Amino acid sequence: MTKLSVNINKVATIRNSRGGDTPSVVEAAVNVERFGAQGVTVHPRPDERHIRYADVRELRQAVKTEFNIEGNPVERFVALVLEVVPEQVTLVPDAHDAITSNNGWDTRANLPFLREVIAAFRAKGIRTSIFLNPDPAMVPYAAEAGADRIELYTESYASRYAAGREQAIAAYLATALEASRYGLGVNAGHDLNLDNLAWFARTIPSLAEVSIGHALISDALYLGLENTIQLYLRCLKHE
Repeated sequence: MTKLSVNINKVATIRNSRGGDTPSVVEAAVNVERFGAQGVTVHPRPDERHIRYADVRELRQAVKTEFNIEGNPVERFVALVLEVVPEQVTLVPDAHDAITSNNGWDTRANLPFLREVIAAFRAKGIRTSIFLNPDPAMVPYAAEAGADRIELYTESYASRYAAGREQAIAAYLATALEASRYGLGVNAGHDLNLDNLAWFARTIPSLAEVSIGHALISDALYLGLENTIQLYLRCLKHE
């Protein structure tokens, strides 16, 4: 079964809109684990507009499953990851002013940089995943950089799913197969939801983990957090 890691950035967004500590990101992390999720994801950005660096340090003490920290490996981010030592770090090339992640790495152009950053994480025993567009040509360079996994950026799959799911997933399947050929694990995330997740999980071979935040937290407003997590886990069952 593919693991579900819940991105709790949106919980921090709500908290920050009023100040204080309500809703608590730590309580959210504890609850998503209690309700069955196999991991917690955060994506601290330089302006700390949702998850703060202090949150990451506090969450490290609370998360008992798998802690995944996403972000652009600028100097401050790298220092935070090396301090906290999560189970996984996902490298995302988002600009400092990006509303949300919107592109994968050009692993060929950034190979020397990625190799250096990943070596530092590997020395600490941190599994590293590289955020990629569905492009098999980028996979060999991700492997050469020393990554353990890739994370497929699934925005284009989600936006094209209703028009034809077979065509929408074709490039993702090709990229996942190439990753397997190079011995890389495959994660996925961005705009996956209750409508499109099950097909993606059934079609992509050896899908290790999905990271879902916006859709899941939005669904939880109507369905409740525990029920929502169970619905997402049901999508990930390979029966």
